[in-house]
Amino acid sequence: MAILSPSLLAADFSCLGPSVKKIYEAGAAYLHLDVMDGAFVPNISFGPCVIKAIRPLTDAVFDVHLMIDKPERYIDEFIDSGADLLTIHYEATTAPADVLASIRKKGIKACIAIKPSTPIAVLDNLLPLVDMVLIMTVEPGFGGQKLIPETIDKIAALHKRRKALGLSFLIEADGGITLSNTHTLSSAGVDVLVAGSAIFGAEHPETAVQAMLSAAK
Repeated sequence: MAILSPSLLAADFSCLGPSVKKIYEAGAAYLHLDVMDGAFVPNISFGPCVIKAIRPLTDAVFDVHLMIDKPERYIDEFIDSGADLLTIHYEATTAPADVLASIRKKGIKACIAIKPSTPIAVLDNLLPLVDMVLIMTVEPGFGGQKLIPETIDKIAALHKRRKALGLSFLIEADGGITLSNTHTLSSAGVDVLVAGSAIFGAEHPETAVQAMLSAAK
């Protein structure tokens, strides 16, 4: 069964508390928190202070996605803010294995993300070190983009690789995920679906959560 991780980036920041509570109660077990620095990606979002502020409001798993250069500089701050999963980008550091080991040493689940143009082969030596691999299905940095179709083949290949290696890391997809492609992504091997506008932009976000979870079965 797929896990839904709504992206806070698409939420109304004037009423985060009630919004986060509603989607969690509707069945969204994770909350995806996109941290952007304006350097690794051409946009700026929020930092540890926002994550820390909403941590007491929900029991959802905080799925923190660091789209920042040299993420090793800020690992402690994001862990202290309440992250349960901490995802770094392969392209953002020269020593991804060391950063992942550092995250795990602190008792947090360590995850790696790759952009649409990055081949999954670069992760071969890292797969035994991670709890989750995030496949970006759009170019990172902005919400509301359409899913890049070729990334579905990438997900399927990673799913096959996971099975061949006998590993148990989760596969997450992020970008352009809607009710219409949820089942396709789940069938390709996605365990965690990140949806922003499709959830928080819906007239009734709780209904959208339930519909996507049903479609992912």
